[in-house]
Amino acid sequence: MSPAELVVDGVTLSAGARRLVEDVSLEAGPGDVIGLVGPNGSGKSSLLRAVYRVLRPTAGMVRVDGADAWSLPVRRLARTVAAVVQEAGADFDLTVREVVAMGRTPHKRLLDGDSADDLRLVAAALDAVDASALTDRPFDELSGGERQRVLIARALAQQPALLVLDEPTNHLDIRHQLEILATLRELPATVLVALHDLNLAAYYCDRLYVLHEGRVAASGPPTEVLTPRLLAEVYGVTGEVTIHPRTGSPQVTFLPPGATAGRRVGTG
Repeated sequence: MSPAELVVDGVTLSAGARRLVEDVSLEAGPGDVIGLVGPNGSGKSSLLRAVYRVLRPTAGMVRVDGADAWSLPVRRLARTVAAVVQEAGADFDLTVREVVAMGRTPHKRLLDGDSADDLRLVAAALDAVDASALTDRPFDELSGGERQRVLIARALAQQPALLVLDEPTNHLDIRHQLEILATLRELPATVLVALHDLNLAAYYCDRLYVLHEGRVAASGPPTEVLTPRLLAEVYGVTGEVTIHPRTGSPQVTFLPPGATAGRRVGTG
């Protein structure tokens, strides 16, 4: 399946009388890696839920390859969109291999067993997240980081055209954070990912959308979006933004309260 085009057009989301997201628009071209960043409570997870069809918009529309995502047949949606969410739900009484194999379900008929191709894709997905050694382990005995990698592998095995991830680097050590995000960049899929780490977002994402109080505060390439002014207005912190000499990506350095940009702190 080819990478999908995603268009979020003027979406508003509500929980009772409370607005979670208001009039948010976002675009991801086929194969783009789009980062969604912003403080806690800014609406990132809510917006993602609208994309993978858990929270219905009260206004606006989510379109995948031009079709209303909320009108797609369930089976077609499952073949097109995969999600890795923060709330993994109850423990699975399954082995790691069985959990990852669940990603193949949308591509099979009822009661079909695993084909040789399914087994190959499951093994490849586990290898991509450095979890091959966990294959026969019970999922409910894994650490938080191990579980996260297995759930990402399940999404990879699904072979989606659009992959939506909510803080996929949570619980991961630095090595696995870098490896997972590098894997996402190489996928034949469009990726929409919410991240807290601005430096990771700057390096791995083509464009960023910054949410603040449920609205888009800024959007564009990381070099244009990440500025000291944005850090102050959206995050309420003082920071410096430089271009890393080796990666060419913005590098954000946060300063302690009371410090000013351009002044070295804590040097004695």
